[in-house]
Amino acid sequence: MTLRLTRQLFLLPLLIGAFSFRPPQPMTWVALGDSITYLNDHPEQTGNRITKGYMTRVVEKLPYINFVNQGHNGWTAVRIAQQIDSLGLTKADIYSVFLGTNDWWHSKPLGRFTDYQQNTGTGTVYGSFRIILDKLRQLNPQAHLLLITPMPRTDFVQINNPKNNAYGSYKPKSRQTLESFAMAVDSIGRADKIPVVDLYHLRSLRVEKLVNYKHLKDPATGQYVDYRYPAYTSIPFNPATDDYPYPPGAIARTYDGLHPSDKGYELITRELVRVMRKME
Repeated sequence: MTLRLTRQLFLLPLLIGAFSFRPPQPMTWVALGDSITYLNDHPEQTGNRITKGYMTRVVEKLPYINFVNQGHNGWTAVRIAQQIDSLGLTKADIYSVFLGTNDWWHSKPLGRFTDYQQNTGTGTVYGSFRIILDKLRQLNPQAHLLLITPMPRTDFVQINNPKNNAYGSYKPKSRQTLESFAMAVDSIGRADKIPVVDLYHLRSLRVEKLVNYKHLKDPATGQYVDYRYPAYTSIPFNPATDDYPYPPGAIARTYDGLHPSDKGYELITRELVRVMRKME
């Protein structure tokens, strides 16, 4: 065999691979969620404590995807389901659903998996997820679906209105744990073979990693102390008289105890990209 022929045979598989490679086709992604999704396009509402959210970060890594922000500030899955036909949802190649944290805080009944199976309506979170997913399948039966569980949360204090505050997922609300809402999302994904990004059980988003500290008055001395978790969970905060408890140095995975910081959004993005790369 001549040297020229040997080279030709060696190059043939490379040439075939080059001609058979197809770049990813453009895809549209509708991200349905609450304020964690909404803030992607509204960093000014965070006191500019974030630069961009998870959708912008995902499409920077997967540039063939274009996103549509369907984040609704403060909404629950129940409210999304109740108003699903008025949201202006459009046909897309990918739909993600990132809901549940507001349902937990507002004490919406989680219900049972049978509520999802039997499509019992918006009286429960399980039933609401059935309505939401049925609508997305109706818009495009061939679309890729993606579920995202609620992430843990610690004591939330809104940066623009400290009177809007809430304790974290380290204890139940109305006898329901936030983890049970995350497990509900996971059970729906398993049953319907929908990929689930489980943020609740992501080690890098554990409650103790969400803020570096909480800046609070020592009840005994009145002097400010930077309390770490879990010590700060037992220290009172008075929004009328106290300093905002999360100065810049307190920012870790969240900037206010609930909403992701840039670091938090990057962790979420990493998990989403890992799954969405397969959606072509």
